[in-house]
Amino acid sequence: MHPPDALALRRLALTVSVLDDVDMVPFDEGVTLTGDAPVAVSWRELRRALAGAPLESDLARMRVHAYLTGRRIVAERHGDELRELARPAGLPVGHPLHPGLDWVRHRVLGGAIDLGFGFVGVGADPDEVVIIPQGALEAAGLDPSPWWPVARDYLERMGAVAAHRLTDQPILRPIGDCDVVTLLASRTLRVALCAADGTGMRAAAVPMRRRGWLDLSRIDPAFTVAAAAATSDADRGFSRPLLLTADEVTLAQQGGRPAQIVLRDQAVPMPGLRPAIFR
Repeated sequence: MHPPDALALRRLALTVSVLDDVDMVPFDEGVTLTGDAPVAVSWRELRRALAGAPLESDLARMRVHAYLTGRRIVAERHGDELRELARPAGLPVGHPLHPGLDWVRHRVLGGAIDLGFGFVGVGADPDEVVIIPQGALEAAGLDPSPWWPVARDYLERMGAVAAHRLTDQPILRPIGDCDVVTLLASRTLRVALCAADGTGMRAAAVPMRRRGWLDLSRIDPAFTVAAAAATSDADRGFSRPLLLTADEVTLAQQGGRPAQIVLRDQAVPMPGLRPAIFR
């Protein structure tokens, strides 16, 4: 399989420009992101940003868009400012927004969640944590490795807050600048969740990145699959339940027929309701 040539990359870049509203001007060796500080991005950089995604796929467009956005963000901010805005960001392994292995700073045991850098307050939504590919940082001469201990400490503090707030209801919500997937990478939170269950393990449904449910005995088996399918690619979490321990986050095995299990259950009798006539 040959790498994409400049003409194919030019078409992809123009698609990103039109559909994702990224201002750029193509030239022979790449594209220039226009603005107060123009940024030249070579075709070689865009090939790396693809990370093997099929050229005509939505995944390729998302990865190129994320890379170009990251290059623009890094060009507009000083390294010290980015250090203050750096946050831990967790993504499911194989998620469309995952920038590749060079972005990963820590992989949680179990192979379900990768952690890397995100940056808050750099996008259109000031509360959004934007994931910038490692290549975009390296192209600007930045090495964020020294920032990671501070980011990990922030994650554990947010995990402690999340554990404290779970006393009222077993629903996971974002805390601070950490969404639910990121919070599950916190060992502090996992220890608290598993200790509360009394078995050393805990099951969770996290079909979207910003919401999770822990009391699966009260949730239909098909809920996780259906909720994940109804969520956009960027906001999707896990399409199968998770099994948590203090040290691991593991996806439930594939298989089974959760929708069929739900549909074969008989309706619960409700004698207090009058029969309805539909016309």
